[in-house]
Amino acid sequence: MDIEPIEYKVKYRNIKHPRLEFKSGILEIIMPFGKDPRDIIAKHHSWICRTKILIEKSIISSKEMHLAIRNKYEFRQLVVELADIYAKELRASINKIFFRKMRTKWASCSGRKNLTINTIMEHLPRKLIEYIIYHEIAHLIEKHHNAHFWRIVSAKFKSYRKYEAALFSYWFKIINFQKGQILINYI
Repeated sequence: MDIEPIEYKVKYRNIKHPRLEFKSGILEIIMPFGKDPRDIIAKHHSWICRTKILIEKSIISSKEMHLAIRNKYEFRQLVVELADIYAKELRASINKIFFRKMRTKWASCSGRKNLTINTIMEHLPRKLIEYIIYHEIAHLIEKHHNAHFWRIVSAKFKSYRKYEAALFSYWFKIINFQKGQILINYI
């Protein structure tokens, strides 16, 4: 069986295990020094192809999406307000909220009960910001993405899979907006 050729970038780092990333829509293979990336490509070829198709569809659908226009102050106020509301709703306590540009995720929740919010979220529609904040505060109750976690999230956001799909498309919309270009046939 022939394996379809795949375009990719390789980065070598001082790590034990290789990993595959599609941060910008282009496959990046992070490899330990001295290892051949062809082995990991062959092992995960079907996952790579499925993910590539999903990304291509997301980029196409992202062209129809509109970015929100709000300033940093409005965005931060919105996040703080939502975090307060949802923390009370879920009976959870947040320590601090940090804002910074993140390369791979919308937000995170630390074991110290700190929320870190990706500043590119300011371009998202309010409903998606609400979903992300609720999602992260739910991690104060259940840190893993297991059935219990998704029950918590689905209690407020019944169609959470639609939100997740929209966020995937918006990621590419915002990244391309920030680059000032549209990716076409990048893989």
